[in-house]
Amino acid sequence: MSGETEQARSRRGLRHRLWQVWISGTVLAGFAAPVVANQPAPVEAHLFTSFETVASSLVLGVISAALFSAVWLIRQKGTIESESREMRSALSDAQQRISRYQALIADKNRRIVIWDDHVSQPEILGHLPPETGAPQQGQEFLAFGRWLKSKSAAEIDRAIDGLRTHAQTFDLVVETHRDEILEVQGRVSGGRAFVRFVALNNLRAELAELKIERERLASSITLFQKLLDSIDMPVWQRDRDGNLSWVNEAYGEAVEADSPAQAVREGREILGTVAREKIKATATVDSPFHDKLSTVVKGARTFYDVVDIRSPQGTAGMAVDVTETESVREELRRTIQAHAETLNHLATPVAIFDGSRRLQFYNQAFVRLWELDIAFLESSPDNSELLDRLRSANKLPEQLNWKSWKENALSVYQALDTQTDVWHLPNGQILRVFATAHPQGGATWVFENMTEQVDLETRYNTLQQVQGETIDHLAEGVAVFGPDGRIKLSNPAFRALWAVTEAQTAPGTHIRAIEDACRQSYDQPDGWRQFGKMITSFDDERPSLQGTLELKSGLVLDYAVIPLPNAQTMLTFVNMTDSVRAERALTEKNEALRKADDLKNDFVQHVSYELRSPLTNIIGFTDLLKTPAAGTLTPRQAEYVDYISTSSAVLLTLVNDILDLATVDAGIMKLNYTDVSIDDLLDDVAIHIADRLQESGVMLEIVAPATLGTISADQQRLKQLLLKLLNNAANFAPERSTITLRCLRDGEDFVFSVSDTGPGIPPEMLKSVFDRFETNGRGGKRSGTGLGLSIVESFVHLHNGSVYIESPPGGGTTVTCRIPSGEAARAVAAE
Repeated sequence: MSGETEQARSRRGLRHRLWQVWISGTVLAGFAAPVVANQPAPVEAHLFTSFETVASSLVLGVISAALFSAVWLIRQKGTIESESREMRSALSDAQQRISRYQALIADKNRRIVIWDDHVSQPEILGHLPPETGAPQQGQEFLAFGRWLKSKSAAEIDRAIDGLRTHAQTFDLVVETHRDEILEVQGRVSGGRAFVRFVALNNLRAELAELKIERERLASSITLFQKLLDSIDMPVWQRDRDGNLSWVNEAYGEAVEADSPAQAVREGREILGTVAREKIKATATVDSPFHDKLSTVVKGARTFYDVVDIRSPQGTAGMAVDVTETESVREELRRTIQAHAETLNHLATPVAIFDGSRRLQFYNQAFVRLWELDIAFLESSPDNSELLDRLRSANKLPEQLNWKSWKENALSVYQALDTQTDVWHLPNGQILRVFATAHPQGGATWVFENMTEQVDLETRYNTLQQVQGETIDHLAEGVAVFGPDGRIKLSNPAFRALWAVTEAQTAPGTHIRAIEDACRQSYDQPDGWRQFGKMITSFDDERPSLQGTLELKSGLVLDYAVIPLPNAQTMLTFVNMTDSVRAERALTEKNEALRKADDLKNDFVQHVSYELRSPLTNIIGFTDLLKTPAAGTLTPRQAEYVDYISTSSAVLLTLVNDILDLATVDAGIMKLNYTDVSIDDLLDDVAIHIADRLQESGVMLEIVAPATLGTISADQQRLKQLLLKLLNNAANFAPERSTITLRCLRDGEDFVFSVSDTGPGIPPEMLKSVFDRFETNGRGGKRSGTGLGLSIVESFVHLHNGSVYIESPPGGGTTVTCRIPSGEAARAVAAE
């Protein structure tokens, strides 16, 4: 390399000297021209032309330059010869060094490829050992894919392309097809690209192999890490101290980290402390940890199937999200439990056998049916053993060939379809047995007790026959129609009422045909046509219909259209001719009685009003005769006047009572509600009844608290009913006895009661004591009209109250009135 440098330096020095000689001659020529031009010209010179002058100057300049150059070349010749000798000496030294370098390069363990530029063919120097498998020929050597492994060939092609294009140096370790290791170095020097292939010795080869293995392992680790990053299961790796050293993307998302690196850096744990301690205490090198653990991920409870392995360098774990699986398993468990509870509450016996034909489940109905020992059933007996136990207990049907029958029953385990059989048990029960094989093995046995069903079916058939006979003998006409409007059945009474034949009402006959047949008896358009609309209606809710028909024959029929199940409809016709006639007669009689009652009321009202005027005059003149202004009366006359006054007062009271009852009956009596002071009311009643009590020789006792307040009622009517009660009690109370008037308050109600110690009311008269004109003449001082208690009841009811009588035999009588007070009572009374 140094020899080539010296030779190049000599050539450059020679070119430099020749360039100096050329420049010197040119300069001398330039200087000579002006000298010649400045010399004084003779007179004859004026005879030359300017062109000749210029030409002469140029010739002289060239001659001068040539002479000067020749002198300079002579001087330089010695110098060039001296330098030439030096250059030959340097070239010889360079060739010797090149020979030594080529000898070094020609080592059998090295080979160099040199590229001068991008186009020229490379120069290949040196050799590689034959055991590497490297070709000796240049073009074959450069076909790296033929003798290097594909990965190594691809790497070295990329490296050489980068070296020649972008001067990117490299150091590689490649493998040949013979598993030999080569070291490849790429460099750039002096515009040339050099690639050196070196066959390594044992130690370096081993080191290179380790490097390749390291790269392979690193590549595998990277590949596995990418694979683990792509799965949705959290994976982690810990160092010897238990700290996180690597996690995948799923782990980072589970702990809500922005990246796996952040999760590792911040030590975010996906499992709780208790779970990690459990793993640390359980996992060993020979026995990895494997269990289901729960944790909270993103605010939700999550179940993981965790596997954690331990090694001397640390631990690694993986968590599989089994939340959905656990939910499904729990739901399946609940479903199985619910099914078991449901089956256990069924009245139908059920038994389930597994694939080995052993009993796995039975319900309580199964136990009650066969009455087997619970310990025997809990031992999971074989299906064949169970049948033998039932046969020995005489609970299965007697069979001529028991073995064949049992084999046929147990063939359900190989059957594709459900097998059905009927067992007639010795105790009289009838069982329908359903045996169904499971796709996963095993079978389910269901025992349907048909004893009651067969009994019910027999009874149903009997009942149907009885009902048919009953319907045929009913006095009511019955016809049943289907949803299509066709008759299902009819009885003789129906045909007799409508004067149709059995052929005209045969089952399947449409209602239109029956309507035509019945038109001769009833031709109203709203009759059978209305029945047809209701029978063939598609409404979800079909109303029933009742009414009355009168046929041309004079028969009056009560009909009823009754919806039946299954969209059927029943028509019934009852002959009400006699009842209607009797009803009409009773209606006419009742109308006559109502008119008579109205006439009586009109008469009573008219007479009462007409009697009041003369009575008022009689009472007025009687009171006038008692005054001194009319003159002095004799004792007998005064006695007569008193009789007249008393009789007139009684008659006036009777007339007023009749008027009050007539007003109540007419519904025109209105109450004048005011706030009545109870104390004032009782005082007023005591004053007005004093004369009557003195006349009867009895005393009055009023029992009432001092703080009763006021009652919202009609004061006049309330006073009137209390006077009626006291007057009635005074009439039956013994002389020198005491009548008690009690008043108390019960919530919003006021309770008034009048008690006497008279003979009481017989039990047979208690029910009619409030009837009008009912009197109890036994024990009374006066015989009344029997209107007092009736008026009391009317006034109490007008106040929306209630009245009742207590009269034990010989223990006196107590009449109690309960009258509500307040706006509520007033509103009810107004209604």
